[in-house]
Amino acid sequence: MPSNDGIVIVVMGVSGAGKTTIGQMLEKELKYKYLDADDFHLESNKEKMRMGIPLTDEDRMPWLESLCYAIKEYLNNKKGLVLGCSALKKEYREILRSGDTSYNWGTYASAVNFILLDAPAEVLSVRVNKRAAEGKHYMPASLLQSQLDLLKIDEPEGVLRVDATLRPQDIVNTILNMDQFQGCFNHDFVESL
Repeated sequence: MPSNDGIVIVVMGVSGAGKTTIGQMLEKELKYKYLDADDFHLESNKEKMRMGIPLTDEDRMPWLESLCYAIKEYLNNKKGLVLGCSALKKEYREILRSGDTSYNWGTYASAVNFILLDAPAEVLSVRVNKRAAEGKHYMPASLLQSQLDLLKIDEPEGVLRVDATLRPQDIVNTILNMDQFQGCFNHDFVESL
């Protein structure tokens, strides 16, 4: 993994996991740019989700390709990036990993790192329902189960997991202190849980 720059951290998980909150906090801590993958969706995808229709792989492909391109731009310019993205399937993560032009498919060795914000379905459901009631997101709670059904991670991928029921600052501290990132950021993070 490169040192200090050219690192991509994908904060992943289903709706309600806390990707935006954690991603924005990491942006401030690391001085990396934060991008929300939701902003890259075609309007037709957002409309399908508003109507409670799960997206297909075909719907997601232009979205994933635009995210891959964004990752490539940051890595080529040796800039750090935090991306909040569901990244539910291995195939999707492989497309994102390929934003690292030196990546060999299936090896999982990439400058693109994945951190799953992991929480029980009942916690996620409460969060998504609250957000929907407040009008803060276009995705209805009815799509949560379809996302949970899609979420598959193979152990060899090396996706890091963090308990998303922790306080946000504790989640950020956990990420910053992960062994995989030691020496990769511009400064050390020693405040632990």
